Amino acid sequence: MAKYNLHEKKEKPAVYRTAIKPEVIDEIYEQLLKKLIVEKRYRDPGFTAQQLAEEIHTNIRYISAAVSLRFQMNFATLIASYRVREAIAMMTDKRNRHLTMADIALASGFANRQSFYAAFYRLHAKSPKQYQDEFFARLGQPKKTK
Repeated sequence: MAKYNLHEKKEKPAVYRTAIKPEVIDEIYEQLLKKLIVEKRYRDPGFTAQQLAEEIHTNIRYISAAVSLRFQMNFATLIASYRVREAIAMMTDKRNRHLTMADIALASGFANRQSFYAAFYRLHAKSPKQYQDEFFARLGQPKKTK
Protein backbone atom coordinates (compact mmCIF):
# COMPACT_ATOMS: atom_id res chain seq x y z
CA MET A 1 0.00 0.00 0.00
CA ALA A 2 1.40 3.38 -0.98
CA LYS A 3 2.22 5.72 1.87
CA TYR A 4 1.61 8.89 -0.09
CA ASN A 5 -1.03 9.83 -2.61
CA LEU A 6 1.10 10.81 -5.58
CA HIS A 7 -1.71 11.11 -8.09
CA GLU A 8 -2.48 14.38 -9.75
CA LYS A 9 -4.90 16.57 -7.89
CA LYS A 10 -8.23 16.61 -9.67
CA GLU A 11 -9.93 19.98 -9.80
CA LYS A 12 -13.56 19.66 -8.85
CA PRO A 13 -15.78 22.61 -9.61
CA ALA A 14 -17.51 24.03 -6.56
CA VAL A 15 -21.14 23.46 -7.50
CA TYR A 16 -22.44 26.00 -4.98
CA ARG A 17 -20.63 28.81 -6.85
CA THR A 18 -22.82 28.34 -9.90
CA ALA A 19 -25.96 27.72 -7.83
CA ILE A 20 -25.86 31.16 -6.21
CA LYS A 21 -27.91 33.79 -7.99
CA PRO A 22 -25.77 36.46 -9.70
CA GLU A 23 -27.72 39.17 -7.84
CA VAL A 24 -26.63 37.66 -4.52
CA ILE A 25 -22.99 37.57 -5.65
CA ASP A 26 -23.31 41.22 -6.77
CA GLU A 27 -24.69 42.24 -3.39
CA ILE A 28 -21.96 40.40 -1.47
CA TYR A 29 -19.33 41.92 -3.78
CA GLU A 30 -20.65 45.44 -3.11
CA GLN A 31 -20.70 44.88 0.65
CA LEU A 32 -17.22 43.34 0.55
CA LEU A 33 -15.83 46.35 -1.31
CA LYS A 34 -17.44 48.65 1.27
CA LYS A 35 -15.81 46.68 4.09
CA LEU A 36 -12.41 46.70 2.39
CA ILE A 37 -12.23 50.12 0.72
CA VAL A 38 -14.40 52.34 2.89
CA GLU A 39 -14.05 50.72 6.32
CA LYS A 40 -10.56 49.26 5.68
CA ARG A 41 -11.44 46.17 7.72
CA TYR A 42 -8.32 44.40 6.42
CA ARG A 43 -6.35 46.52 8.93
CA ASP A 44 -7.75 44.28 11.68
CA PRO A 45 -5.31 41.34 11.97
CA GLY A 46 -8.15 39.09 13.15
CA PHE A 47 -10.51 39.88 10.26
CA THR A 48 -11.84 36.59 8.87
CA ALA A 49 -14.30 35.45 6.25
CA GLN A 50 -16.50 34.25 9.11
CA GLN A 51 -16.52 37.75 10.65
CA LEU A 52 -17.38 39.27 7.29
CA ALA A 53 -20.20 36.77 6.77
CA GLU A 54 -21.65 37.66 10.17
CA GLU A 55 -21.33 41.40 9.55
CA ILE A 56 -23.15 41.27 6.21
CA HIS A 57 -25.62 38.57 7.30
CA THR A 58 -24.65 35.80 4.92
CA ASN A 59 -22.68 32.59 5.13
CA ILE A 60 -19.03 31.80 4.57
CA ARG A 61 -19.69 29.74 1.42
CA TYR A 62 -21.31 32.73 -0.25
CA ILE A 63 -18.36 34.91 0.77
CA SER A 64 -15.98 32.32 -0.67
CA ALA A 65 -17.96 32.12 -3.91
CA ALA A 66 -18.15 35.89 -4.34
CA VAL A 67 -14.43 36.36 -3.69
CA SER A 68 -13.51 33.51 -6.02
CA LEU A 69 -15.80 34.67 -8.84
CA ARG A 70 -15.03 38.39 -8.61
CA PHE A 71 -11.36 38.42 -7.59
CA GLN A 72 -10.17 34.99 -8.85
CA MET A 73 -8.49 34.28 -5.50
CA ASN A 74 -9.40 33.09 -2.03
CA PHE A 75 -10.35 35.32 0.89
CA ALA A 76 -6.99 35.09 2.67
CA THR A 77 -5.09 36.09 -0.48
CA LEU A 78 -7.48 38.98 -1.09
CA ILE A 79 -7.01 40.34 2.42
CA ALA A 80 -3.24 39.91 2.21
CA SER A 81 -3.17 41.83 -1.09
CA TYR A 82 -5.04 44.77 0.47
CA ARG A 83 -2.68 44.72 3.43
CA VAL A 84 0.37 44.67 1.16
CA ARG A 85 -1.02 47.63 -0.84
CA GLU A 86 -1.51 49.54 2.39
CA ALA A 87 2.03 48.67 3.48
CA ILE A 88 3.47 49.86 0.16
CA ALA A 89 1.63 53.16 0.50
CA MET A 90 3.11 53.59 3.97
CA MET A 91 6.66 52.52 3.17
CA THR A 92 6.94 54.65 0.03
CA ASP A 93 5.83 57.78 1.85
CA LYS A 94 8.98 59.60 2.90
CA ARG A 95 7.18 60.89 5.99
CA ASN A 96 7.17 57.29 7.24
CA ARG A 97 10.88 56.60 6.76
CA HIS A 98 11.27 56.45 10.54
CA LEU A 99 8.89 53.45 10.81
CA THR A 100 10.28 49.94 11.03
CA MET A 101 8.93 47.15 8.83
CA ALA A 102 7.32 45.68 11.95
CA ASP A 103 5.51 48.99 12.55
CA ILE A 104 4.30 49.04 8.94
CA ALA A 105 3.25 45.38 9.11
CA LEU A 106 1.13 45.95 12.20
CA ALA A 107 -0.38 49.21 10.91
CA SER A 108 -1.42 47.56 7.65
CA GLY A 109 -3.16 44.64 9.39
CA PHE A 110 -0.61 41.85 9.57
CA ALA A 111 -0.41 39.97 12.83
CA ASN A 112 3.39 39.99 12.74
CA ARG A 113 6.42 40.89 10.66
CA GLN A 114 6.91 37.32 9.45
CA SER A 115 3.46 37.03 7.89
CA PHE A 116 3.99 40.46 6.31
CA TYR A 117 7.28 39.42 4.72
CA ALA A 118 5.81 36.12 3.46
CA ALA A 119 2.77 37.80 1.87
CA PHE A 120 4.86 40.60 0.42
CA TYR A 121 7.35 38.19 -1.11
CA ARG A 122 4.56 36.07 -2.64
CA LEU A 123 3.17 39.16 -4.39
CA HIS A 124 6.37 41.00 -5.35
CA ALA A 125 9.19 38.39 -5.31
CA LYS A 126 11.28 40.62 -3.05
CA SER A 127 11.32 41.63 0.57
CA PRO A 128 9.54 44.80 1.71
CA LYS A 129 12.92 46.31 2.60
CA GLN A 130 14.30 45.59 -0.89
CA TYR A 131 11.16 47.11 -2.41
CA GLN A 132 11.48 50.23 -0.28
CA ASP A 133 15.21 50.65 -0.96
CA GLU A 134 14.66 50.27 -4.71
CA PHE A 135 11.77 52.74 -4.63
CA PHE A 136 13.79 55.46 -2.91
CA ALA A 137 16.88 54.71 -5.02
CA ARG A 138 14.79 55.46 -8.15
CA LEU A 139 13.92 58.80 -6.58
CA GLY A 140 17.58 59.45 -5.90
CA GLN A 141 17.13 59.37 -2.15
CA PRO A 142 19.63 57.54 0.05
CA LYS A 143 18.79 54.50 2.18
CA LYS A 144 17.33 55.12 5.59
CA THR A 145 19.99 55.31 8.26
CA LYS A 146 19.51 53.69 11.65
